[in-house]
Amino acid sequence: MSNHLFDLVRANLPADPAAKLFLETADGARYTYADLIVRSGAYAAALVAAGVTPGDRVAVQVEKSPEVLFLYLGAVRAGAVFLPLNTAYTAPEVAYFLGDAEPAVFVCDPGRRALLEPVAEGAGVALVHTLDAEGRGTLAEAATAAAQAFADVARGPEDLAAILYTSGTTGRSKGAMLSHENLASNARTLVESWRFTADDVLIHALPVFHTHGLFVATNTVLATGATMLFLPRFEPARVLALMPRATAMMGVPTFYTRLLREPGLTREVAAGIRLFVSGSAPLLAETHRDWEARTGHAILERYGMTETNMNTSNPYAGARVAGTVGPALPGVSVRVVDPETGAALGTDAVGMVEVKGPNVFQGYWRMPEKTAAEFKADGFFITGDLGKIDAQGYVHIVGRGKDLIITGGYNVYPKEVENEIDALPGVVESAVIGIAHPDFGEGVTAVVVGGAGVPDEATILRTLEARLARYKCPKRVLFVEELPRNAMGKVQKNLLRDTHAGLYAAGRA
Repeated sequence: MSNHLFDLVRANLPADPAAKLFLETADGARYTYADLIVRSGAYAAALVAAGVTPGDRVAVQVEKSPEVLFLYLGAVRAGAVFLPLNTAYTAPEVAYFLGDAEPAVFVCDPGRRALLEPVAEGAGVALVHTLDAEGRGTLAEAATAAAQAFADVARGPEDLAAILYTSGTTGRSKGAMLSHENLASNARTLVESWRFTADDVLIHALPVFHTHGLFVATNTVLATGATMLFLPRFEPARVLALMPRATAMMGVPTFYTRLLREPGLTREVAAGIRLFVSGSAPLLAETHRDWEARTGHAILERYGMTETNMNTSNPYAGARVAGTVGPALPGVSVRVVDPETGAALGTDAVGMVEVKGPNVFQGYWRMPEKTAAEFKADGFFITGDLGKIDAQGYVHIVGRGKDLIITGGYNVYPKEVENEIDALPGVVESAVIGIAHPDFGEGVTAVVVGGAGVPDEATILRTLEARLARYKCPKRVLFVEELPRNAMGKVQKNLLRDTHAGLYAAGRA
């Protein structure tokens, strides 16, 4: 039967799947495309045997491994909706996601089962399975025992393939519903725009619970029958060692800033790479220039979101302009409008960025009012990002309309962190801001007004680490007598950012 997203994989299988390498791990384990078909089918069969039916959610919070990719594809083949969760999420955070998504199955690391199984039970999840970084666990065992031949469940272009949660300004995360065609169309577009072929070898050091590593990187490889060198995490020395074997790398700005510190980064080492891609956070123009001077390669920066996958990209052939994210991708429309009136703005005028295309998600899970508020009548999605389009059609992202902080490629909405800080005894109020950081792009920073008994910085940080994913936790807590406000009483976070702009400069923090 036709399964729209997996049909894209089947259509691009090598002539001899058993002879073509799909993935090689850091410890040398190798998986062919034949292995991919067999193993994903086994996971699909195991999920169906566990009672998963078309449209059911399969929530997964496990460490990166090849088995996670086979599970992702198995969920797609079974007609389920894959729901990856950041491995940094704490038990209270997981409880929210499970309660909201109501998955049929929750898969976690065996080492966290004792902690998370009661959470899953409390959320009404019928079945908890395990899977570890080595590909072992109860779900792997069930897949091995399952029949390996699997007839794909029929799924059409508009059926859901995945839900990815993105933070909300009110502190409530929103589940972005992504259809089979949302993912397939973006993979096809990126293959064409970035000129991927079956001969490509991609260094994959990204997490696979995020749209960048799971959909942009993995789906682009799957849509061409290419090969991945699959690392559990980003380690500069290991990436450098793999460069002579690779043709492409996708990363976040932190990858590039850390590689630039490595004396082994030379033109010779990077000579065989045809494409370096950066995304998930703004790439500094300085990093762009330093990378080109050191390697001879211009990094290709692009712009995407959890809700849309990729929207724009600097060209493969043509000027890759530092500080821009390039023109709209084929089939995607991008416009800049006045945030108040919605009127389209002209060249170089700054306003709200809106996008439309087959890549744009289906809406927010069980949040019809929020979905309606974020889409215009003509189908354009309001991104919340401020930007402009220059005379050459290149998009410039100049700010964010919702105080979003991007740290190390992860999105952090201040309100969620502020809610936790404000609940602490002795805290009068807080403001959480992003300040330029040499490693992370932006460092999450809390500015606190304290009263009697307010905890010190170290205590606040320890408390937050138990309640929030580590990437959301402030790197510093600063104490002030009062927060700056405008005439309407709104906290002026721009003034806080200006005041503390050099906080993470060398030697200061």
